[in-house]
Amino acid sequence: MFTATTLSGSKPEQYAELASQARSLLAGERDRIANAANLSALVYHALPALNWVGFYFHDGHELVVGPFQGQPACVRIPLDKGVCGAAATTRKTQRVADVDAFPGHIACDSASRSEVVVPLVADGRLIGVFDIDSPKLDRFDADDQRGLETIAAVFVDSLA
Repeated sequence: MFTATTLSGSKPEQYAELASQARSLLAGERDRIANAANLSALVYHALPALNWVGFYFHDGHELVVGPFQGQPACVRIPLDKGVCGAAATTRKTQRVADVDAFPGHIACDSASRSEVVVPLVADGRLIGVFDIDSPKLDRFDADDQRGLETIAAVFVDSLA
């Protein structure tokens, strides 16, 4: 049985510890649904002030909700809509301090105020996105972005 340990130290140190926990949790498993479910739960319970953590997978046309923690979510997101669509289309992490100021934001959970979405890409192919929401404005900084990009990379590596 896996139990996450309490994170300590500076924010970069906490993310390094969280990445280590993620690697241990996903070690030896290649199923993307199992790994997405476990990783969503790990991050949701490890980091403060989050209200949604999960995955949307690219089906070749749009993003389709995968495993997550939080309130029920939008099931399908067109690639030209919202923060998730922007991350998928540009293949660049989107860090949004105020989701209400983001053109075309999709409010799946009206409590969300800020968001980070990391694109998941393997061998040049879009797998989907890793989406993290907070009920706090400007919850995420550059350290959070780097840390969450590392966690997303752990997920992509687990599929290889």
